[in-house]
Parts: sequence; structure tokens; C-alpha cells
Amino acid sequence: MIITPVPQDSALKPGIRTIGKLLPYIWPKSLPQIRARIILACISLVIAKGATLWVPLLFKDAINALSPEQTPLTIPVVLILSYGIARLVSALFSEARDGIFATVTQRALRQIALNVFHHLHNLGLRYHLERQTGGLSRTIERGTKGIESLLQFLTFNIVPTFVEILLVGVVLWFLYDYRFSLITLCTMIAYTAFTLYITEWRIGFVRTMNSTDTEAHTKAIDSLLNFETVKYFNNENHEATRFDSALKRYETAALKSRLSLSYLNIGQAFIIALGLVAVMLLAGEAIIDHKMTVGDFAAINTYLLQLYIPLFTLGFAYREVKLALVNMESMFDLLSVPEEVKDLPNAPALKVNKGEIIFDQVSFSYNPERPILKNISFRLPPGKTVAIVGPSGAGKSTIGRLLFRFYDVTHGSIAIDGQDIRHVTQESLRQAIGVVPQDTVLFNDTIEYNIAYGKPNATRKEIEAASQHSHIHGFIITLPEKYQTRVGERGLKLSGGEKQRVAIARTLLKKPKIFLFDEATSALDSHTEKQIQKNLQEVSAHHSTVIIAHRLSTIIHADEILVLDKGTIVERGKHTALLKKKGLYAAMWHRQIKHQTEAEVDK
Repeated sequence: MIITPVPQDSALKPGIRTIGKLLPYIWPKSLPQIRARIILACISLVIAKGATLWVPLLFKDAINALSPEQTPLTIPVVLILSYGIARLVSALFSEARDGIFATVTQRALRQIALNVFHHLHNLGLRYHLERQTGGLSRTIERGTKGIESLLQFLTFNIVPTFVEILLVGVVLWFLYDYRFSLITLCTMIAYTAFTLYITEWRIGFVRTMNSTDTEAHTKAIDSLLNFETVKYFNNENHEATRFDSALKRYETAALKSRLSLSYLNIGQAFIIALGLVAVMLLAGEAIIDHKMTVGDFAAINTYLLQLYIPLFTLGFAYREVKLALVNMESMFDLLSVPEEVKDLPNAPALKVNKGEIIFDQVSFSYNPERPILKNISFRLPPGKTVAIVGPSGAGKSTIGRLLFRFYDVTHGSIAIDGQDIRHVTQESLRQAIGVVPQDTVLFNDTIEYNIAYGKPNATRKEIEAASQHSHIHGFIITLPEKYQTRVGERGLKLSGGEKQRVAIARTLLKKPKIFLFDEATSALDSHTEKQIQKNLQEVSAHHSTVIIAHRLSTIIHADEILVLDKGTIVERGKHTALLKKKGLYAAMWHRQIKHQTEAEVDK
């Protein structure tokens, strides 16, 4: 495969921006102890490189002292000991620099990862409905590793090497012919320019590798999460083909990257060899002219080896830094995603006394072309229950999401006890509302952990009390590991009814002032549904409760039923009154009764 190097647009500016985003974590204004560590690390670097500069000079004096003209044996012994001490000092302060800076690196890494994690949780529901979990986790993983690589190579390789190049250039200039310094610096410049040019070209292959790697990882995770669906349709080969198509593109990009690396290595070796030969010829000429000694020749050679050996690493380090910047750029892009729902500055906490909820002329749309809710108005008195029903797509679940403030209303307002929910903190609002969703997703942990999620610092007594109120305690104690039983990924080891009772228990443990049941029983069989429905009525007694329902039989007890159709309230009232109207609600009711009767006959 032949690859023609085509220079890409410079990635310098994005790289500088990315480093600029990293700097506040490396040099935090609020933590003087971290800044002090950086200063100490810089001092250690200077001392280490200063000691390194003395090594070739001591080596030169030792060689000259061992020449036939020098007879006292004590002179080379002292010089050799000094040579060893200089090397030891260089190594000690290099390790001190690395150890001191390690704290800075790890703290920055932890703080950035934590900020990204917080930011992702602060993003709106819209973002999380559209995200690809596998690709997102891969981006964060590569980004955090990229930060570690960047700091490691900058502080341990690139910066020390350039400091040494500068110091060696100064020494060669003042102790020897300026031409030694000039050739050495020209070689360094040529080496660096060539490395920059080729690496900028190679970065396109790295980006392709990253994107195809993310795509492959996303498809693999998505397929494994939907394991049962794959099996239902015998689509194992189809999933393998999709996964392999991404792997093939990754393979092609990786091969191009490896071949371009060979071009880079060959070019670097050629430049260094050229510079080394030029300096050695110049030194050899000076010895013949008796302007330099053999010790000087050895010292210059040692200086060059001290530079050229790390330069090979410098090329690798620069490539790793470029890769790290690409990975960091992707992760920092996550921090640039705007928060759709934000608290107002100095927003107060919600104060719930009675639990009255008022929707006043609420309209909402996910995008302007498709309105979801239109002028929705209703009042939920304290301690009462309102049920929201309607055909699929009428906007029922959207009302629950607006109340929980996953989105802000487009027009109108939602108030709890006279407080507009946009004017209070999201944390206090969500603390006041307990939600039992239709699809209860549990963490891959123990039953105790999943119930305690409603109150992470709850005692075992509180957890068991919540379990008893949700009628799940009796089932739990029959299990071999009782509350320490693991529920599996997404709670798949439990039945639908058991998962719903766990969801009720953790909501009870939260002790909310308002309950929101979002089609909490629609996925259950009729027998389990009746049991769970009884549980829900028990736990929500004397609480303001919003029920979003699909099965009308579950909400006949509601104080008011709102019937939605195409985003508007078309009917409202109690169950009996709505049946007498013979409108949409009555039609839905009779249709469900008919389906239920047919299902029972089929059995």
C-alpha cells in the first residue's frame, strides 16, 4: 500500500485551545499547595539537567587525566567519583520531579473526570435520549487516558528534552566552536519540523481510527444490551456483520497509520545521523589541528548522545501528545454541550407545604414544527389525585417530564404551592417528587442497594420498613441471600412485578411530598397490576398524586381525570361523569373492556 503524504490543515489551534482548557486544572488558583508542587518540580528539573550538563565535562577531564602525559592516579579517581555523583544527582532530582508532579497529574485527572461526570448528569433528557452509551463511555475513557498521557510526556519527556537542548547549545557555543552549537540546533530544528509535518498528516488516520473504534464499540454494546431481541430474530450474523464492518474500517486506518509511522521513523533517523556525522567530522578536524583533545571529542559525542537518544523518544512522545489532544478534544467537547435546563442564579429551594400543583396555559414542543402540548391548564388540590389519560402520542408522559423539569415549558407556567418551578432549584424540586416509572431500571447491584437508592444513607431498619410498605419484604426474605441478592443488569433477574415493588420501596424511602406514577403498571399482567395498583394507592394516600395511565381501570378512583388528545385536554371529570358523556374517554373505556373480555375468552 502506497500512501502519499498530504499535509492536513494545522491542528495547532485546536490543540492550543484544548491545552487552555486543561490549564485551570493544572494551575488551580484556589489550591496554592498544587502550584507550589509545580514550582518544586520545575526546580528539580533545572537541578537534574544542570547535573546532566556536568557529566560530559567530567568524563572529558577523566579521559584527559588518563592520557600518558598525566601520571597522578588520584586525579582520574576523583574525576570518576565526581562523574558518578553527577549522574546520581541527575537521577535523584529527575525522580523527585516525577514524584512531586504525580500529585498534580492525578488530581487534575480526577477533577476533570468528575466535572465531565457531573456535566453529563446536568444535561437535559433530550441529550440522553439521543446519546449512544457505548460511544460516550469510549470518549470519556480515551479522554481521561489522553490527559494522563499528555501530562506524562510533556513533563517527563518533551519539556526536559528541550531544556537540555537549550543548555547543551549554550555549553557548546561557549566552550567550543560556535559551529558545534549551530549544527546541533539546526539538526534539532530540522528534526522537530519534520516530525511536526508528518505527524500533522498522520493525525487524520488517528481520527479515523478513533471514530471507527467508537462506532464498533457502540454497536457491540448496543447489541449486547439487546441480547434477547437479537436472539428473538436470529440476527447474530447480522450483528456480527455490522460489528465487523466497523472493525474493517478501523483495520484500514490502523494499517495506514502504521505505514506512515515507518516514513516518520526513517526520516527522523536520517536527520539525526546527518547531524551526528557533521559534528563528528568537525570535532575530528579540530583534533587533527590540535585545537581539541580526545577528551573534548568524547565530551561532544556524549552531549550529542544525551540529546539524540531522548529525541527518538521525543518523536514518539509528540505523536502520543497529538493523539492525547485529539482524545481530550472529544472529551472537552462534552463539557461544551449546553445545559438545556439550568437553575436561575441564586434560585431558592422549593418549599412544599400543601402540595398544590397548577398548570397554567402550558404549551410545549420538542421542536417548533411539532407542538406536543397546547394550552394545558389544570389544578391539583393538596392531597388529591389527578389522572391523565389519552391515546398514544397525546402528550401524557410529556406532562410528567415537565413537572419533573426534564424540560422547561415553551409557554405558560407550572407552579407548586405558588412557586414557579423554573424559579427554584432543580435539586429541591426533584427531591419533592417521587416517581414510579413504567420501565423500572435497576442497578446491577443488590436489592438493598437498589432500595436504598432512594436515600443512600438509609439504615437497614428504614430499608426494611419501605420494603414492607411496598409488599416486597416477604419475597426478599425467601431468597437465599435476602437483601444481598444481586438483581442483574437492569434488574433482569427479577420479574416485572418484583421490580415495580422495588421501585415503590425506594420511592417511599425518598419520602416525597408529591407522587408521579408514569404508566407504572401498564407492562404488567392483570393480576400483578391489581396488586401493584393497591400498593400505589396505599403509599400515595394523603399525598398530591399525578397518575399517567394507559389502563383506565387503574385510575377510576382519581379525584379528576384529564383526557388528552393531540396535546389538548378534550375532557375532564370523574370516571362516572366521563362515561356518561359518551365521548373519547367512554370510547377508550369500552374498547379496553372489550379487549379484556376477549383476552379472558381466549384463555
